[in-house]
Amino acid sequence: MRFSIYLSASSQKFLRKLDEINYERIIKRLEELSTDPFPPDAKRIIGRKEKVFRIRVGDFRILYVVYLEKQAILISNIDKRSRIYKR
Repeated sequence: MRFSIYLSASSQKFLRKLDEINYERIIKRLEELSTDPFPPDAKRIIGRKEKVFRIRVGDFRILYVVYLEKQAILISNIDKRSRIYKR
């Protein structure tokens, strides 16, 4: 079972600005996420209304929400660790 991956506008903008090496790493991780939306290193973000999860890719964090009934994953944000948790 594969999940569809949808990127928010801010995620798309962040990916466009990335260098090629980090871009490839993040895209590879997103492809892995489409087959396993809850990998062992995924952590739930506490204090949000929706069940937001995060995975690490080096210094970067990917925040996402899983919609099981639609078999979809929304990538809500991708950014460096120092900036991702600030609202």
